[in-house]
Amino acid sequence: MAPTVTESKTTQKARRPGYGQLLRTRGAWTFLVPGFAARQPFAMLTISIVLLVQHTTGSYGAAGAAAAVTGVSMALFAPYSGRLADRYGQRAVLVPGVLAHVASGLLLTVLALADAPLWALFAAAVPTGASVPQIGPMVRARWGVRLKDSPLMSTAAAFESVTDELTFVVGPLLATALCTALHPAAGLVTEATLTLLGGLLFAAQKRTQPPVGADLTGQVGPRADGHARVEHVPALRIPGVRVLAVAFLGIGAVFGGMQVALAAFTEAIGEPGLNGVLYGTFAAGNMLSGVVCGAVAWKAAPQRRLLAGYTALAVTASGLWAAQSVPLLAGLGLLVGMCIAPALITGYTLVESLVPAGARTEAFTWLTGAVALGQAAAVTVAGQLEDRAWEGAGFLVPMGGTVLALVTLLALRSRLSARPDGRTVARGVGHREHAAVD
Repeated sequence: MAPTVTESKTTQKARRPGYGQLLRTRGAWTFLVPGFAARQPFAMLTISIVLLVQHTTGSYGAAGAAAAVTGVSMALFAPYSGRLADRYGQRAVLVPGVLAHVASGLLLTVLALADAPLWALFAAAVPTGASVPQIGPMVRARWGVRLKDSPLMSTAAAFESVTDELTFVVGPLLATALCTALHPAAGLVTEATLTLLGGLLFAAQKRTQPPVGADLTGQVGPRADGHARVEHVPALRIPGVRVLAVAFLGIGAVFGGMQVALAAFTEAIGEPGLNGVLYGTFAAGNMLSGVVCGAVAWKAAPQRRLLAGYTALAVTASGLWAAQSVPLLAGLGLLVGMCIAPALITGYTLVESLVPAGARTEAFTWLTGAVALGQAAAVTVAGQLEDRAWEGAGFLVPMGGTVLALVTLLALRSRLSARPDGRTVARGVGHREHAAVD
């Protein structure tokens, strides 16, 4: 007997990928819990450096520059960390990286408290940024191993974006509270402690890390399942990854510009404690929209969703500079945050269709690094604007970054599509199975 329309709809609804089904994936919780703890410090690092250095130097320009050096260093070294993790395993890269990050972060703290010259802070900021553990990309790579070509991959991308944004709700609030209520250095000390504990616990989860072998190192030849192995290629040689990196640079400009401009705004009105609240509101909007994005069964192609979401982000970010009150700034910040998650989620989802499996951790780290690089540039420019221009001039940075990135996306949107023959458009890339992302 043929199923009725009602039964068919019920069956489709039951089969629709959702968060509950995703979280029932075998072994998922073993890396999700330590992964959340280990990625929390990432959201605390920049704001902790800004607040500490501004306290010791009295300059937002110096604070932004120190944070920028950390961000640039992370952006430059993160992709190589991802490439090494693809080839030699996450644990082999993560353990020494965690130890190096803790040591260099504590050194930066000591130098700042000792009123060391700015060049000394820069020297300590380089290894601090270079050794930031790339937990988010590593978690995404573990989802890829667990889910492979499952429709749940887009749900996992949304879930990871929500998790990232939850850290950006908790992290700035925690860092600001520690730096303002306890001690200006408390944020960086706590960041180092969480990195050590969470990072080592995540590294101990060996069963769920992507296997190190021929399929992940790029050797070409038949696999046991009869499919061709993926040929290794540097992720940045894929045109779509470069376009996504530009988009993520713009998102980083929003994060960095908001951090400095909000800190300067709350300082100017005599309520520095509101900094974490306002930034947390912005991040909460991001998290809430991420939850919705992951729960919706999208029919529109991810390329179209990215363009639509990014247009909304550029429009809302362009109004930040005009907000002159706390309620207005909180409301507009909430809207900006709500526009970020769709762009992030869709960008990470597109990686699954554009990048061979053996280069995905590297691709994810390029995107994460692009956010850090955009954030680094933004805190530098916003810091200079706050020091040298009018109050609130730092809010021009999110507008400029998103508008420029949107123009690039519109001009190069054709590069965000995988070729119909199942190949990724890049020199030196072999055949790969096309995985649906919607």
